[in-house]
Amino acid sequence: MEEMEEELKCPVCGSFYREPIILPCSHNLCQACARNILVQTPESESPQSRRASGSGVSDYDYLDLDKMSLYSEADSGYGSYGGFASAPTTPCQKSPNGVRVFPPAMPPPATHLSPALAPVPRNSCITCPQCHRSLILDDRGLRGFPKNRVLEGVIDRYQQSKAAALKCQLCEKAPKEATVMCEQCDVFYCDPCRLRCHPPRGPLAKHRLVPPAQGRVSRRLSPRKVSTCTDHELENHSMYCVQCKMPVCYQCLEEGKHSSHEVKALGAMWKLHKSQLSQALNGLSDRAKEAKEFLVQLRNMVQQIQENSVEFEACLVAQCDALIDALNRRKAQLLARVNKEHEHKLKVVRDQISHCTVKLRQTTGLMEYCLEVIKENDPSGFLQISDALIRRVHLTEDQWGKGTLTPRMTTDFDLSLDNSPLLQSIHQLDFVQMKASSPVPAIPILQLEECCTHNNSATLSWKQPPLSMVPAEGYILELDDGNGGQFREVYVGKETMCTVDGLHFNSTYNARVKAFNKTGVSQYSKTLVLQTSEVAWFAFDPGSAHSDIIFSNDNLTVTCSSYDDRVVLGKTGFSKGVHYWELTVDRYDNHPDPAFGVARMDVMKDVMLGKDDKAWAMYVDNNRSWFMHNNSHTNRTEGGITKGATIGVLLDLNRKTLTFFINDEQQGPIAFENVEGLFFPAVSLNRNVQVTLHTGLPVPDFYSSRASIA
Repeated sequence: MEEMEEELKCPVCGSFYREPIILPCSHNLCQACARNILVQTPESESPQSRRASGSGVSDYDYLDLDKMSLYSEADSGYGSYGGFASAPTTPCQKSPNGVRVFPPAMPPPATHLSPALAPVPRNSCITCPQCHRSLILDDRGLRGFPKNRVLEGVIDRYQQSKAAALKCQLCEKAPKEATVMCEQCDVFYCDPCRLRCHPPRGPLAKHRLVPPAQGRVSRRLSPRKVSTCTDHELENHSMYCVQCKMPVCYQCLEEGKHSSHEVKALGAMWKLHKSQLSQALNGLSDRAKEAKEFLVQLRNMVQQIQENSVEFEACLVAQCDALIDALNRRKAQLLARVNKEHEHKLKVVRDQISHCTVKLRQTTGLMEYCLEVIKENDPSGFLQISDALIRRVHLTEDQWGKGTLTPRMTTDFDLSLDNSPLLQSIHQLDFVQMKASSPVPAIPILQLEECCTHNNSATLSWKQPPLSMVPAEGYILELDDGNGGQFREVYVGKETMCTVDGLHFNSTYNARVKAFNKTGVSQYSKTLVLQTSEVAWFAFDPGSAHSDIIFSNDNLTVTCSSYDDRVVLGKTGFSKGVHYWELTVDRYDNHPDPAFGVARMDVMKDVMLGKDDKAWAMYVDNNRSWFMHNNSHTNRTEGGITKGATIGVLLDLNRKTLTFFINDEQQGPIAFENVEGLFFPAVSLNRNVQVTLHTGLPVPDFYSSRASIA
């Protein structure tokens, strides 16, 4: 169980979690540590203060703002309460275990008070020290985060299993052995810390101090706290919201934000998620078992290499000594080569052992932690962390992919010394192959008539020479980076045709292929030069779209069957160059606000485009528009859309900008800057809107001339 200890330690203090709370990003923090890393935002920038001041904003403007539950750039720089906002600019520091955290913005509470009792300053923001996502707290403060009771139970069992001496929980450096435990404070003290932090006077005089061993027993036997709703503190969790993936109480269903969501019985979902986690662990357990067997194989290879090396050296020395003095100098050279091969083989195998051992230790630690979580009988607490654990287990299993458990080196020294030549040939002595083998395959021939490019994809075809008698077991296709850089493998297999997607537009690539068999690898074929398209022709992608999206016109026209906004992406992704496409509004009823822009492949599909950090968009109604990213909208611009309007999207990855147009006029300033990575064209709309996509368009002339001047 020691291998899962890192799963049980707080990323801020580096110690075992104490009263852990669960952040919306699924990471955990000690409640006291969470309070210590709070950062207070300026009072003048909070949504409440801005509303209270009035600041000349009309009621109609507030209606528009409330429609998005956000505050525009003119109103506030922060997102709505309860949502993620951009990280504060407070300088960060490192916690004891190396994680970067933000320092406290206020003095920490007194050590004898519970962190939950001390008030949280208004407009406080907390940043997760692991994923660095930030959250602005609401009026409930830290009480708005659920407690991770499952993690507390696992830590208790882990500490009991170690049976180590109880340590003081308040020592600043090396913890001393605890001498007492306060049952009311639930804290272990050494004598100096007890006198300093828990004096026997005032309200603390009535606290009961017991020996540490008795305190551990009483803590273990104390009844587990009942799970209560973070929104309705007097209610227990009774159902599970499938859409939000969290336990809820009956008041949440009757009057809260979950009233229209699909819910299921808490016990049924508890059993279902336990079953899913168990099934995921089965696959990971098989990988761990294979890894253990593989490590045994690698360690045996080390021994075999050592034995083969000794045997080979003895044979070599005997042969060289028979050639008397003339062979002595040559013998030393040959021995040096053998030792070099020996060290190379050992280094490769030992490096693989080290790498595999680290991965196995991490895998075993995660398995043990998950098994301890499965033992927990608290459905609500289990469901709070089960989704994140299931994803971690699947991700860890994928890391044990094909080839990870295959030796990278053989144990044999396929060399022999030929001592038959005459004495005058001593200086020509060299190693020869000890085992007879077949020759390597012939060089493959690229079939130029079948090689082609389409958009940012390239298809290549090759074959073996007609008179070649040596069979090939497979082929390796390599492409450079489109800028004359190094070649990289893009395909390894038996097929003689391959299509490579995701290349840069308007780029020149060099391609080559080689064959291989058990003997070795052939020379490379001639290099083929490929040119990708200057502009992109693409349609909407039904495979990645939300199920409510309706396609027509060869997937160029889309609408939606739902009143809620749904997202659809284009089939082609862009990571380089300048790209422009347009969308015409075929239907526009009841003044909806569709959104247009770009997104990552894993963008949320069931909300308006720009609600998460995976999309950059402009949403627009019949009067005006806003730019939106990561649930924050900016730059309100007058002028909207009607039926027949044309929206242009210009993605300039050379200058890292995104610009929008309505009816050939630029809408507002440059919408987004410093955009990098792989982007897909994206639209979000509901049943009141229908749009048609137009691609393969050149960059507008006025933009090209402006870019050349810049």
